[in-house]
Amino acid sequence: MAYGLLLDFLYGQTIDAYQYFGAHFEKRGRTSGVVFRLYAPGADDVSVIGEWNGWDVGANKMAKADDSGVWEVFVPGVLNYQSYKYHFRNAHGNYVDKADPVAFYSELRPNTCSRVFDYTGFVWHDEDWMKARTRNFEKPLSIYEMHIGSWIGHGENNRYFSYEEIADKLVDYVKAMGFTHVEFMPVIQHPFDGSWGYQATGFYSVDSRYGNPHQFMSLVDRLHQAGIGVIVDFAPVHFATDAWALVDYDGANLFEPSDPNRRFSPWGSAYFDLGKDPVRSFLMSAMNYFVTECHVDGLRIDAVSNILYYEGNKALGRNEGSIEFLKRLNARMHDRHCSLMMIAEDSTDFPGVTKPTEWDGIGFDYKWDLGWMNDTLKYYSKDPVYKKYEHNKLTFSMAYFFNENFMLPFSHDEVVHGKGTLVNKLWGDYNQKFMQLRNLIAYQYAHPGKKLNFMGNELGTFDEWNEIKSLAWNLKSYPMHDSFGRLFRDLNLIYKAEPAMYMNEYNPNNFNWLEVDNSDQSIFAFERFDGDSRLVFVFNMTPNYYEYIEIPVTQPGTYTEIFNSEKDVYSGCNQYNGAPIKSTEFGPYGRPHKITIKLASFGACIFKYKK
Repeated sequence: MAYGLLLDFLYGQTIDAYQYFGAHFEKRGRTSGVVFRLYAPGADDVSVIGEWNGWDVGANKMAKADDSGVWEVFVPGVLNYQSYKYHFRNAHGNYVDKADPVAFYSELRPNTCSRVFDYTGFVWHDEDWMKARTRNFEKPLSIYEMHIGSWIGHGENNRYFSYEEIADKLVDYVKAMGFTHVEFMPVIQHPFDGSWGYQATGFYSVDSRYGNPHQFMSLVDRLHQAGIGVIVDFAPVHFATDAWALVDYDGANLFEPSDPNRRFSPWGSAYFDLGKDPVRSFLMSAMNYFVTECHVDGLRIDAVSNILYYEGNKALGRNEGSIEFLKRLNARMHDRHCSLMMIAEDSTDFPGVTKPTEWDGIGFDYKWDLGWMNDTLKYYSKDPVYKKYEHNKLTFSMAYFFNENFMLPFSHDEVVHGKGTLVNKLWGDYNQKFMQLRNLIAYQYAHPGKKLNFMGNELGTFDEWNEIKSLAWNLKSYPMHDSFGRLFRDLNLIYKAEPAMYMNEYNPNNFNWLEVDNSDQSIFAFERFDGDSRLVFVFNMTPNYYEYIEIPVTQPGTYTEIFNSEKDVYSGCNQYNGAPIKSTEFGPYGRPHKITIKLASFGACIFKYKK
């Protein structure tokens, strides 16, 4: 088995490399210990040094397991949590001390050692969840993206809260707010807090700021028991350049490209060479470790544009080796885990990103619609007087939406580095900003596509996110912010209750524009339907108020308002449609029917149809 796994590793075909490499507890005869295995073909004179041998480079010499570059040694008496590194002569002829690339636990920065940890043996309680989970194509998917360390800040003595302590508050909050999933920004080991985990050193190590692997498993387990899925962010494009970690590992460009001109990224990190088969196995196996051993339900792959094209630049051409890596990753993961969601954070127009690999696609389940996000936020930021000149920014998305399985993100990238928070991007005074913010979130939920919001969006915070500070939870003591949180919750509840908002949403036959060209009034209306479920969505993008306005509809019957962004419970002006509205014949824009409604300033309404 080990030999076959090793061959698959060398040929870039395995997602199980972690079962062979790294530090594993074994019993040989009556002797208990740990077997250490390292892939470093450019190394020589290799030994493992650690707490148990006083860091003696001669105590535990490693032998070549074969001619492929695998080194191995069995060390009796090694204990859980003991720190270690590998000491060897690299291809440059220099002796170096390096962390284990497949360490399952690592020391907290500024310390740099790997730590022995037996990740097996955790007792799970999520069997019902794991049996029932799906990729959510025909289910609601509303994701709460979060950074663990800054969600509620630090505890006493500036100590990070542990995974288990976070669970005490997070599970109840996410469930009460109606989100279906949590997406954690990278939870793998990284030395620099400000990289947020996107420049990592330990791709198999859970972030030791918050605890060990079993504690992370406990967090996932508790979320699953509450009916909440878990997605983790993973960055297979690049890695941190700290000398003790992956960079120039064995002196022979083990992980990075051989071409020095393509070795380093604009972020100061080193690129993975995704055309090398052992690198492919290394990264695919790291992701599979979190899915298999930690029961993660989805993987969000960061910076896919930089995988599809060299440096993310279409002009530099397709990176065929990296494209093959993505296809192989998605095919292997879906073959092993049929209910796993694979999500691409991709800003390109590369075709077939969410097309299955057997149809020559890249194989993701979902792709972030960053074009929709940019166009939407640009439109909402305009003075209402000028919105009529930007009308197409809100209609363009539906011209391409059905080409991929899109997800609509208002992510952490939009609330940092001087970009301003969602509410800060909007035009007007305090009240006008919140009127438009309520409209904006209603539009996100109304538009086809799965939903993602970064933590703090639901608070209507004015402060940009900072990884060293807690969210401004005191905002909930202010009525405008507290009621905005209620709007978020209510939209999640409506989203989950109405099949028209999630069933067959990637089918163009289930969407219909009702009012699309009214740029003079900046009013939009569309309907979504599935079976007997039919909803009409109306948006007023200006401060103009309409006591009576005709909205075209296609079906005769009764329309009942089930949501209005300007209800008083959301701190709105309370101009809403309280009674069911019966349609009449001869609607605007050549539609056969119409409803006459009250439409508040910056109002967003959802009407439920009854035949």
